[in-house]
Amino acid sequence: MPPRGPDSGIALQPADQAPTQIVLAFDDNRLASMLFGQYSQNLALIERRLGVTADQRGNHLTIEGSRDACEQARRVLEGLYDQLKRGRDLTQGDVEGAIRLAIAQGSLFDYDTDAAKQPSEEINLRKRPVRARTAAQEAYIRALKRHALVFGTGPAGTGKTWLAVAHAIQLFERKEVDRIILSRPAVEAGERLGFLPGDMREKVDPYLRPIYDALFDLMDSRIVERALQSGEIEIAPLAFMRGRTLANAVVILDEAQNTTSMQMKMFLTRLGENSRMIVTGDPSQVDLPAGQTSGLSEAVGLLDGVKGIAHATFSSADVVRHELVGRIVEAYDRAGARKRESRE
Repeated sequence: MPPRGPDSGIALQPADQAPTQIVLAFDDNRLASMLFGQYSQNLALIERRLGVTADQRGNHLTIEGSRDACEQARRVLEGLYDQLKRGRDLTQGDVEGAIRLAIAQGSLFDYDTDAAKQPSEEINLRKRPVRARTAAQEAYIRALKRHALVFGTGPAGTGKTWLAVAHAIQLFERKEVDRIILSRPAVEAGERLGFLPGDMREKVDPYLRPIYDALFDLMDSRIVERALQSGEIEIAPLAFMRGRTLANAVVILDEAQNTTSMQMKMFLTRLGENSRMIVTGDPSQVDLPAGQTSGLSEAVGLLDGVKGIAHATFSSADVVRHELVGRIVEAYDRAGARKRESRE
């Protein structure tokens, strides 16, 4: 119960929870409209996530809520408006990332201006720039730029594969490598798909659909198709990697939690001269037969601290898909923790 003032009989609220109202004015009506979003969907997301109400009048915005929540909303909106002023597009993922950053920065009293900068790491592609939306993504991009082998582990929706493909495309466009090689273990996620007709690419396509989506999102479709035809972008099932030495290439292994120990060792030892490897996966979604060790978890442990190798870890707080995805991941994590506690 909130404390009461002396002899007043009126409940007093803590200063940081007392109702507050702030008014923001944006000098460019066009950018303000883009900031608020179509049908004010960006404002609705900020209201829902931060617990504030926002009343828009032209390029003026009145925000009401607790003092901390209003301050967080102000930081989110001003940061996103600054992004628009620099000529950058604004997506719902950018809004979600800014909200997460504001929440992580804490209350008005804990706010540290030195540590509060927006994630600055980005990958510059011909089609469009790709920017980090969370601190974990920023650390991941930094690791991709500085290490020959990078492991990216964490739940779905955190951008592991998407950023890996973006980095590979950047190196390819700069002619720092000659090829991009995409691989994934063909392990069915609990289903029995049976015989798949077609050539090798057509057989493996269903398993590599997320990587294809990232390719076509980040490169011109005609360039992607031409590179696939010429072999500059290669689809290589994990089983077909044995015996190869991959030089002058970026090699991405996706869904690596479904590799066995021997498969992972075989893959990692394919690294050739002037090549980069990126290994991504979600250790909580292993589809291997019961009792079989995941090659990803084993490799991360064995190679911890080895020079030239980096490991970027993501959590449910880094999910940049729909906000419900993060809650779903958290719910499953809690259920898994309860099961482990009951077994112990």
